[in-house]
Amino acid sequence: MSENDKPLTRDALVSMQVIDAKGRLLGKVKDVAFAVGKMGIALTVENDDGQIQNVAWEEVQAASDFIILKPVAQAAYQQSYQQPAAQTAAPAQQQASSQPLCQTCGKPLTWIPQYQRWYCYNDKKYA
Repeated sequence: MSENDKPLTRDALVSMQVIDAKGRLLGKVKDVAFAVGKMGIALTVENDDGQIQNVAWEEVQAASDFIILKPVAQAAYQQSYQQPAAQTAAPAQQQASSQPLCQTCGKPLTWIPQYQRWYCYNDKKYA
């Protein structure tokens, strides 16, 4: 195995900076995660505001001293950071049209930042 093929350990990835394709710092890796029933890993990344986002390993272009995202992944990553910020900024002032509704019961969903997913408390399940 050559030096370039050397695998990265979890300890090496945690605290590594994540940078988009334009060179902007998006956050630091907090942990490495596995999704049950899916292949591959995801990086749990926290930005300066404390927001958490999971980034699939397939979205990583390069990793050595820091992690660089592919240009396509960068757009999805930034969009997902913006959506929760809008939801947590003023939850009492949200407009009904900006908050998604549950497909099953039709009631408003709640954004769960820890899991980066929408949740229906009425049906007790993620959307």
